[in-house]
Amino acid sequence: MTSDDMWTFATAAGYTPEVDLTGYKVEATDGPVGKVDKHSKEIGSQHLVVDTGVWIFGKEVLLPAGTVTTIDKQAETIHVARTREQIENAPEFDRHRHLDDLGYRNRIGGHYGPQG
Repeated sequence: MTSDDMWTFATAAGYTPEVDLTGYKVEATDGPVGKVDKHSKEIGSQHLVVDTGVWIFGKEVLLPAGTVTTIDKQAETIHVARTREQIENAPEFDRHRHLDDLGYRNRIGGHYGPQG
């Protein structure tokens, strides 16, 4: 996966633009992360904003679409190829500052890296 791919859903993930992912559960490789609060359909900038609920109290995290491995529409669950620890240690997300901040996007891309 290249850094450009980090911000695009992989074809194998099963993403289709007509599906609203809001409310879907998000599962890391080692357990639940939270629920999708918002997601971007914008080509080249696709991502999920996940409310972690009580897991990381009061925190939202941004997950690039390239971290998504599968979307189970029937179970309304999204699986990501990252651990809970990787997600917890991501750069802090502030929806009012970071959605259009290229520097933040680069830090997120570097944090999650092109590793899969």
